[in-house]
Amino acid sequence: MVVSSTISAQDNDRNARIEEMHERKWQSLITQAQLSPREIEAVKPVFMQYEQMVWKQHQENREFFKSALKNAKNSKPNYAELNDRYVENEFKEAQQFKNYHYQLRKLLQPETLFKYYKAEREFKRKLLQDFQEHRQHDRN
Repeated sequence: MVVSSTISAQDNDRNARIEEMHERKWQSLITQAQLSPREIEAVKPVFMQYEQMVWKQHQENREFFKSALKNAKNSKPNYAELNDRYVENEFKEAQQFKNYHYQLRKLLQPETLFKYYKAEREFKRKLLQDFQEHRQHDRN
C-alpha cells in the first residue's frame, strides 16, 4: 500500500505540474495574442483539449520507445518498427494540429490567429531554453 500511495502521489504531482504548464502557456497566449474576453471563452476549451491530446500522445510514445529499447537490452531493437512508429507519430501530430487549426480559424480572425501561433512558438522556444539552462545549471 505504501508503494501504491507513493506512485499515486508522484502521478498527482506530475499531473499538477503538467496542468500548471498548460495554464502558463494559456496565459502567455492570451497576453501575447491579445485575446478578447469573448475569444478567451471560445478558445480555451479548444486549447485545453488539444494540449491534453498532444500530451497524452507524447506520453504513450515515450512509454513505447522506452519499453522497446529496454526490452531489446540483450539484442538489437527492431529499428524498422521504431522508425515506422516515429513517422506515424509525426503524421498524427500533424493531423491533430491541422484539426486544431481548423477549429481555431472558426474562432479567431486571421491576424489574431497569426499572433496566437507566434505566441505558441515563442512559448515553446522559451520552455526549451529554460530547460537547457536548467540542465546546464545541474551539470555545474
